[in-house]
Amino acid sequence: QVQLVESGGGLVQPGGSLRLSCAASGSIFSIYAMGWYRQAPGKERELVATITNGGSTNYADSVKGRFTVSRDNAKNTVYLQMNNLKPEDTAVYYCNARLSTYSRSARDYWGQGTQVTVSS
Repeated sequence: QVQLVESGGGLVQPGGSLRLSCAASGSIFSIYAMGWYRQAPGKERELVATITNGGSTNYADSVKGRFTVSRDNAKNTVYLQMNNLKPEDTAVYYCNARLSTYSRSARDYWGQGTQVTVSS
């Protein structure tokens, strides 16, 4: 079994910052990429940022220059530093990991989601 546990969401004023964390645990053989997606009410889930095990990153245009994704491979943990938050960043943020276990080839796993609300 694999678990992704997220933390760090909450309520913040426009212009503020939050840091999300997501730790993967279980019978993990190898993690290839980790990242963050978000889903706002009435909208489809969208990519926010991803990072490979080699450190290559990819960002949605809407968050470039404001959000930074990073990863601690030793801890199987991915982070999302969110600065200069805007009301349109309000959404449930989901952690994603593409990984293989000792009994299963690579596939995507998802966290339970953490709410981020940007409001004055």
